[in-house]
Amino acid sequence: MNRRTLLRAGAALTATLASATSKATTTTLDCSCQLPSIEAGLYCEKDVCAAAANDFGNIIHSTPRAVLTPASAADVAAVVRSAREQRLRVAARGQGHSTYGRCMAADGIVVDMRPLSELGELRADRITVGAGATWSSVLDATIAQGMTPPVLTNYLNLSVGGTLSIGGIGGTSSRFGMQVDQVLELEAVTGDGWELKCSRNLNPDLFDALRGGLGQCGIITRATLALTRAPDRARRYQLFYPDLASLVADQQSALSQSRFDELQGAIIPDGKNGWRYQLEGAVHYRSGPAPNDDTVLTDLADDRKAAVITDLTYQEDARGFEKLELMLRSKGLWTRPQPWLFTFLSDSIAERVASEVMQELSSDDLGAFGRITFYPTRTNAFQSLLARLPNESVAFAFNIIRSAADEKAANQMLTQNRAIYERVRNAGGMLYPVSAFPMTSGDWKAHFGSRWQALAEARRRYDPGNVLTPGYEVF
Repeated sequence: MNRRTLLRAGAALTATLASATSKATTTTLDCSCQLPSIEAGLYCEKDVCAAAANDFGNIIHSTPRAVLTPASAADVAAVVRSAREQRLRVAARGQGHSTYGRCMAADGIVVDMRPLSELGELRADRITVGAGATWSSVLDATIAQGMTPPVLTNYLNLSVGGTLSIGGIGGTSSRFGMQVDQVLELEAVTGDGWELKCSRNLNPDLFDALRGGLGQCGIITRATLALTRAPDRARRYQLFYPDLASLVADQQSALSQSRFDELQGAIIPDGKNGWRYQLEGAVHYRSGPAPNDDTVLTDLADDRKAAVITDLTYQEDARGFEKLELMLRSKGLWTRPQPWLFTFLSDSIAERVASEVMQELSSDDLGAFGRITFYPTRTNAFQSLLARLPNESVAFAFNIIRSAADEKAANQMLTQNRAIYERVRNAGGMLYPVSAFPMTSGDWKAHFGSRWQALAEARRRYDPGNVLTPGYEVF
């Protein structure tokens, strides 16, 4: 390492460069590329590469040249350096739950992050975990000590590194923002093969670029997450409404009064009757009497006779989506194409835009067990640089969760997604970037708006060879 290299990387950085003596030898693989001999597995077999050519969305299929299963971050760094020299692209893959090929690297290298799933030091207010760990395993570890991450995704079998690269939203986001807002420190491998630590005070530009940065500046390998005291139980309320206006009014009221610890909602196809409108809220509490239902629900205008109220342990409630997953798997629906669309609408136009979109959708456009999730959140809770929400104090998540019976139906849904996104964008709304439809670099530049320059500068600094995460086509 010479002085110029150190200065370019930044005077404040903390870097650990993998040992050149132990990693210098290369192996010629059947896939016709030369990559370093490393402690972990590097595979070119057709079945391994074929598995990495698909994701949960089951729409895009891109076969890599090789798949790395690293034993350490040093393995990731060694392969990234070698890939840069050979002009190969590299993508990190956690649980492969992207919906449009974002974790793929056609004719490049996919890094299977699952081996980097260690659960490290657990302290009173934080835990350090490998990026390949799932939120399910993190919750298991923290709940045993009476702690929890402030924000959990609805589906816990997602990797920590994967959701932090996007943002990470959940039922408590209206209070705590995204999962990236709860990160204290990150370790990552940058596009030029450095292993760096970063936080709000150490390499803050990289810290900002990694959180919600779509993997464009580094592969997250480890994260230190803030924790809060976990409740013992969750009392969950499913409330039903005759129309969208009634639902929106009660959601806005519940948010302004901080009535629920978790606040979400859905618009569900209801056969010939059109749609069912559902508010879903949860009140967390510790040992002692359950919350008084009449007090919690006072002044709400739902159809009280139709209300469904359940009371579970906090951990059981957090795992509620797993029951739906098992049901979908049993019916063969989990592996269908999943052309999902996630957006945010500003409070002032949310009801109107959602109503207009719904008039053009039917249950056939959502597929089996499809739904629209629709709920408000406070935008000031979202603090990370690259999180994009409308410029109002309240925004509504407006997400179309659906599956397609075949490729033709999937392509029609992709076309719909693009049209709906443009309508949302023209109305001042924003994309949550796990959505299934093609985006150009110009689209991403418009999406990030005033934050684009910071992301582009970080890309030039930390991935000058344009190596990382090609699936988004950001640069």
